[in-house]
Amino acid sequence: MPRDELPSLLLLPFPPDPLSRSLLNTAYRPSITAALSRLKRPNGASKLTVAVECPILHGQFLRSKTLSWTEAQALVAGIYTIISVVSAQLGIGTEIDGGPNSVDATVVLIDHNRNKRFTEDFRPAIETNNTTVIDLATFASAYHPWNYIFHVRSEVGLQFYQTYLKLAEGRQTLLQEQLIPVEGGITMNVVPQGNIPRPTPARTPGVPVVCLGGTFDYLHPGHKLLLTAAALLLKVPRKDDANMQPCTYIIGITGDELLKNKKYAEFVQSWETRARNVILFLSRILELSERGWKDTQQPQRVEERDGDVKAWFRDGTILVHCVRIQDPFGPTITVENVDALVVSGETRSGGKAVNDKRAEQGWKTLEVFEVDVLDAEDVLEEKESTKTEDNFSAKISSSAIRQQRALARPGTKI
Repeated sequence: MPRDELPSLLLLPFPPDPLSRSLLNTAYRPSITAALSRLKRPNGASKLTVAVECPILHGQFLRSKTLSWTEAQALVAGIYTIISVVSAQLGIGTEIDGGPNSVDATVVLIDHNRNKRFTEDFRPAIETNNTTVIDLATFASAYHPWNYIFHVRSEVGLQFYQTYLKLAEGRQTLLQEQLIPVEGGITMNVVPQGNIPRPTPARTPGVPVVCLGGTFDYLHPGHKLLLTAAALLLKVPRKDDANMQPCTYIIGITGDELLKNKKYAEFVQSWETRARNVILFLSRILELSERGWKDTQQPQRVEERDGDVKAWFRDGTILVHCVRIQDPFGPTITVENVDALVVSGETRSGGKAVNDKRAEQGWKTLEVFEVDVLDAEDVLEEKESTKTEDNFSAKISSSAIRQQRALARPGTKI
């Protein structure tokens, strides 16, 4: 694979504490801006993996890890918001396969404590836990090779970068031009009054079966947030368990017939393309292999039928099942064995409707998890607001992306 077709990596050090969109913006926006500016190419698309250092998992043993879902998805949402705002300002497309001047960014949370030390004889290896969040050594083992590696020019940024390079040693021969320092923002860690520690956020037990639905047309940061947030709820089983059943991630994708009345419907991607892009994106955060991108561009096993795609990841411990839906409920009222439903702010009412239907059928109701929205107002200063907010909406709206496609076709009337 040519080097400019490889993804690039941006290493972001520990986030601010307490976590807020404005503090995230102050800490990370300069670094994200520098990376996106460098990767914008008029003759092609680029990919970027944004890896965020944070000791996010809790639990003494590898196979009993938990995390605060609310805290984790808020961090992912905040970073995708900054990516979308910066992309709007720089005229960068954000969707998968966006073409020239686009950057397809993926946010990955890395469970790493900056105080952890690795001995000289340490060798990184893939060592998964029962969540979809991985440690730094596993990330270094599975995510490679890179086009560029961007690292933050600060004490904590340099420490994270040097630890990563030590763990990734031998995975790729890097030229000096591929290692790019970027400016970091100000990261604030506010000590509570009286030095009383903040309460630990409530931990969220993983579940075997998670479900969500959407159109996933021109898969963009809003979709990526939703898909990532739901994946964070999965309880991944041990592959060496004799009675192992994979955790299941059911994704209802709206059928083509239901989208005929959408604005610029002729530019809606086919169901098969939308399902393929969902699987492609999830492969970046679910699949792990010491061979890097050679093995992780596609899942290890795929079964496809009309309106139904199954893909297995991590040695068969994770099953992603994309199904065509023709109504607002989809598999939530046809598959009884579902534990959790993930919704966005726009589909909040759908969660109640699903549980009402399930109750009518005598089934258990689902625990509903609502993902934060991407909102430019949270990170914009007053002088930036109007134009950037309009562009921001265009970058994260499927209908606006379809409109851009329509405008690009000669002779199209809008």
